[in-house]
Amino acid sequence: MSLRNKIRSIRRFLWREKIPEILLIIIIMILISGAAISYFEPGVDLLSGLWWSIVTLTTVGYGDISPATSGGRVIAVLIMFLGIGLLGMLSGTLATVLISNRMRENRGMKTYKFEKHIIIAEWNHRARAVLNELRNDSKTLETPVVLIAEIDEKPIEDDLLYFIRGNVSEETLERANIKMARTVIVLGDDRLEANARDARVVLSTLTIESLCPEVYTVVELVDEHNVQHCRRAHADEIIVGSELSSHLIASSAIDHGLSRIVSELLSTQFGNELYSIPVPERMFSRQFIEIFTSLKQENHSIALGIQKGRGGELIANPPSDYTLDKGDYLIVVAKERPKV
Repeated sequence: MSLRNKIRSIRRFLWREKIPEILLIIIIMILISGAAISYFEPGVDLLSGLWWSIVTLTTVGYGDISPATSGGRVIAVLIMFLGIGLLGMLSGTLATVLISNRMRENRGMKTYKFEKHIIIAEWNHRARAVLNELRNDSKTLETPVVLIAEIDEKPIEDDLLYFIRGNVSEETLERANIKMARTVIVLGDDRLEANARDARVVLSTLTIESLCPEVYTVVELVDEHNVQHCRRAHADEIIVGSELSSHLIASSAIDHGLSRIVSELLSTQFGNELYSIPVPERMFSRQFIEIFTSLKQENHSIALGIQKGRGGELIANPPSDYTLDKGDYLIVVAKERPKV
């Protein structure tokens, strides 16, 4: 929103809530009472009278000026009673606006204009875990997250979580400013059967990609047979929960303890974690084995692979003589995000 539009919006708000009228009445009252007190009270000039009016109107009452004449005391009584009412109206109006704004936000009725934010479609226990992981990573600690879900109100207290009530549609995505978002996470609705749940995920992905093909989409499926539908919808990353669990269970049965290592790598809350970091300019045209050794010695981290651009092809455990190019990303294991 441009500065001119913001000014217009503020002006419309002020006039709608009649705040200029209340302020005008308060100013007129201060001027009249200030002039009157300087007239009735000897030794009180106009500036001192205005000061006394403001102090009395706001019920501060420093006591540096006290009316001694009958006329001055009548003015004081009038400004005390009328001032309390006018200030009450002003503070009440502002309080009502703030409370109404917070209620609209909690009930998912607002529109947001964030940039480089993350959108989560659907709310469930996995969405809560995703949000926790985002907040435990320094890269996304203060990133605004917009939740789109068919629930009654904002599910948890998070100052950087913003809620839009409804299903994924053109209208809700535009309210979430999809065209300026960095990533969209599409989760399944646990209230639906597996096929219906995956079908809604595919439909949501189609809607997102049709509105903003540039945004990076991460989608969750139940059935691996629906992966092809998500690929046709141009999802950037597809995670099949049942398939991932099956592979992990089988690997742990063969090589005991692997599940604990994988859990540690995937969690940002304890132990070592997986990170994707851009290859710095000083590492261009160098061999992978050199970078591997350098990272271990200087950053106490291990390079597992190379990604050809953000969201591109992933090369796990590349050959020792693999040469890094501009735009590559390193997939590393470290206790905290390496600063290279």
